[in-house]
Amino acid sequence: MTGYVRASEIAKLPVVTLGGEDIAQVKDIVFDAARGSVQCFTLSGRGLLSGPLKRDLPWSEVHALGPDAVMIRDESALADDDRTTKGLTAAGGGNVLGTRIMTDGGTHLGKIVDVILETGRTPTVAGYEIETADRGHQRALLPVVEPVAVSGEMVLVPDATSEFTAADLTGFPEAARGLRARLGKEG
Repeated sequence: MTGYVRASEIAKLPVVTLGGEDIAQVKDIVFDAARGSVQCFTLSGRGLLSGPLKRDLPWSEVHALGPDAVMIRDESALADDDRTTKGLTAAGGGNVLGTRIMTDGGTHLGKIVDVILETGRTPTVAGYEIETADRGHQRALLPVVEPVAVSGEMVLVPDATSEFTAADLTGFPEAARGLRARLGKEG
């Protein structure tokens, strides 16, 4: 089943084994900027005084992602020494929150405040929640079919992207379909 979810809704979810053992919680979501896909979750321990774990959870090891928990088969799904995130950091991964989003024609659309994920077998970045630059800092959901460029300072998207926004996740699929049709990227 495919759906859309804000990345912030996944942060802090417990990581639970199929046997019911609560072993960690999601700290951050690590994206492969070049592919727009979720690579792994960084983890923290459960409980008041728990800090970050030196282990991560590769997406390939996730059994299910639900509204209340991330399910894994057992604790062997966790990667030792956060090896997944180390490889992505060297490849240029980074945090897009707070980053400006602009069209390739130079129009400043706003600032990214959250990432919209398309869930399913291989979750991908489907868009961003932005604080708009031109509408009194309102929030809007902006689909992204294929960013022109992603850096630590800016995300560039095709000019047509600004014509397809949604106010909430209910309207987001229609905005995404409209943008794909406009750009000739049906699929």
